Amino acid sequence: MKLVSKCKLINGSEKVFGEGPLELMIQIDKIGSISRAAKQLGISYSKAHKIIKNSEQNLGFKLLDKKTGGKNGGGSSLTERASDFISDYVNCTREIRDCTEIISEKYLGKYFK
Repeated sequence: MKLVSKCKLINGSEKVFGEGPLELMIQIDKIGSISRAAKQLGISYSKAHKIIKNSEQNLGFKLLDKKTGGKNGGGSSLTERASDFISDYVNCTREIRDCTEIISEKYLGKYFK
């Protein structure tokens, strides 16, 4: 048994960024398309767009560079700042989880040997 922490950024009571938006950004980065990333994650394009818009508004910076369709189709890619943010977010949450394991072992480990 172990204690698990779940990290998310909030602004007031509004969720800004967490596991869902992170996974969406990772898929967009891999696939290069909001609609195909949304499909991969089993969410609608409109929900994906709302997640992106909400995160951008609350974070105060653009997450995606978008190219509209055309002969070769459109696409989306992470902005440099978004890429840096995601890397830092992943590292931060990983460190929080590591600390959670250490602290839970310190206080609760004796109960679950």
